[in-house]
Amino acid sequence: MMFDICDAPVSLDSNDTLSEWNAMIRAFLAHGTATPMHLGAVMTAEPQFAMGHAARGLFSLMMGRAELVQTAREAAQAARTAMTFKEVTPRERLWVTALDRWLEGEPTGAVAAMEDVLKNHPTDTLSAKVSHAIRFILGDAQGMRRSIERVLDAHGSDHPCRGYVLGCHAFTLEETGEYDLAEAAGRAGLELAMDDAWGLHAVAHVYDMTARPDMGISLIETSAGAWTHSNNFRYHVWWHKALLHLDRGEMDVALGLYDAQVRAEKTDDYRDISNATSLLVRLELEGVDVGPRWNELADIAQRRTDDGCVVFADLHYMLALTGADRPDAQAAMANRFKRDAARAGEMQQRYARPGLSALDGLNAFAEGRYDAAFTALSSARPDMQSIGGSHAQRDVFERITIDAGLRAGRLDQTEAILEDRLSRRAGQADRFTRTRLAQLVDTRRIPAQ
Repeated sequence: MMFDICDAPVSLDSNDTLSEWNAMIRAFLAHGTATPMHLGAVMTAEPQFAMGHAARGLFSLMMGRAELVQTAREAAQAARTAMTFKEVTPRERLWVTALDRWLEGEPTGAVAAMEDVLKNHPTDTLSAKVSHAIRFILGDAQGMRRSIERVLDAHGSDHPCRGYVLGCHAFTLEETGEYDLAEAAGRAGLELAMDDAWGLHAVAHVYDMTARPDMGISLIETSAGAWTHSNNFRYHVWWHKALLHLDRGEMDVALGLYDAQVRAEKTDDYRDISNATSLLVRLELEGVDVGPRWNELADIAQRRTDDGCVVFADLHYMLALTGADRPDAQAAMANRFKRDAARAGEMQQRYARPGLSALDGLNAFAEGRYDAAFTALSSARPDMQSIGGSHAQRDVFERITIDAGLRAGRLDQTEAILEDRLSRRAGQADRFTRTRLAQLVDTRRIPAQ
């Protein structure tokens, strides 16, 4: 029996294949472009490696694309076939189970399978990262933190992947409001894993949430080695940098980063679309004319109205459709939300709540029906974490809610949301908070007509 870089058993037959598998693990942990190449090399060399097939399937489902569900199903079948030809470890069998559960509409079942792996192999950074990633899609910040803290002690100073675990821990600390601890963990992790894009971005989140844009911009500019090697995750880091410039009031810089980096490649990955749409919305809320930039995003979103994989993705597609004013596609998306909301399943529950209300609110806001928008978005707000993503990513919906309330004259309720937003940001007022609170004061000074 061979053991990989995580000191976990794998049913591989050669040292060369093991080296490729270990390289895949490192690339996956670092969000590196080489992940699929290393996994492909493993499967070419040993096509009966069931865990490799399961990895391909799980990674496909993480992409949140309808056409990749079939790829995942084929991977699951290949994994089950492989297990009939070759004895597998309990760890590998649980990976296949995780893929099966997710395909059955239970991503929490996939998480449970990964956690079962970690009970016996707490040094298994790969399984810890997969659990972390699925929980992120589900918006389970507390679960992410509990999971990673259970394996921290097993990732001691001699563990080759300790830096990546610290990066994951930093992100969970940030998402649960422990900003000082998150900053310390993230910076400690980067000292050990200088290519950890996730850890770098966790610290950037801290600076966003605590209104320290200068420190965030400096961190990104001086830590290029942590993220320039990345797959499309590097666009997300550029997005963070644009947000930090936006917080400094540098709208022209943020828009320049959109053109030069965030949409340097016109990809259709939903994470790239979410970066782009949410940045354009933020700019428009600040009065910036973004010109025709909505059109290429809406063209992509229009082809995705039937996806139904991730609510987070679909709501960002709707931002693109409303930004470009595509009423037919908006109606198609709304109808599909209603169909999905009526079905059984963990993701379908999220379409029912908060998806339907959030979608109605975005449509109403785009149409200038601000009172209706505020009502719908306020209704969705308590459950928005469940759509996945981070606080910083979901903040675009928070900003739309607040501006809808201001435009509708719902001042007391809007002030309560602003105060709640401020409290979740350690009481540190960013530019958005300052300008909207000032707007509240000015509006209250104007006598009602």
